[in-house]
Amino acid sequence: MILKILHYPDERLREPGKAVATVTPEIRTLIDDMAETMYAAPGVGLAATQVGEPYQLFLVDIAAEDEPSDLRVFINPEITDKQGKTTFEEGCLSFPGAAEDIERAERIKVRALDRDGKPFELEAEGLLAIAIQHENDHLQGVLMIDRLGPLKKRLLHRKMVKRSER
Repeated sequence: MILKILHYPDERLREPGKAVATVTPEIRTLIDDMAETMYAAPGVGLAATQVGEPYQLFLVDIAAEDEPSDLRVFINPEITDKQGKTTFEEGCLSFPGAAEDIERAERIKVRALDRDGKPFELEAEGLLAIAIQHENDHLQGVLMIDRLGPLKKRLLHRKMVKRSER
């Protein structure tokens, strides 16, 4: 089922997700629905908080269109290490039509649970590291706009508010 993606300035995007106590059939259904929603959008990542579900859960799939799917599920993620700096033009399904240069760590280590509730650790760089950091921000109530300077922040805010009033 395709879920409704919340768009900025919806206040629910500011609510941090809560830890998932156990991976239940309902959580697995949410993961499936989020994947369907992310692919339909289309996007490379989606956090539960972006679809109004208050969980520490996000999905990422950075495979190119001509590559097989590489869907990764992160439940209760924790970024344990960050190294280097890189700037990348990011978009966000909660900011339709926006693309902004955002500075992030170049390489990260993340610990999380997978779709089955099994713990894993992952070292990531490039687009995967950027997508993980972006989606992890959502789980803390931090949005792409929060990583911009004052002028760009004001311009993007105005653009999104105007769009939401249509």
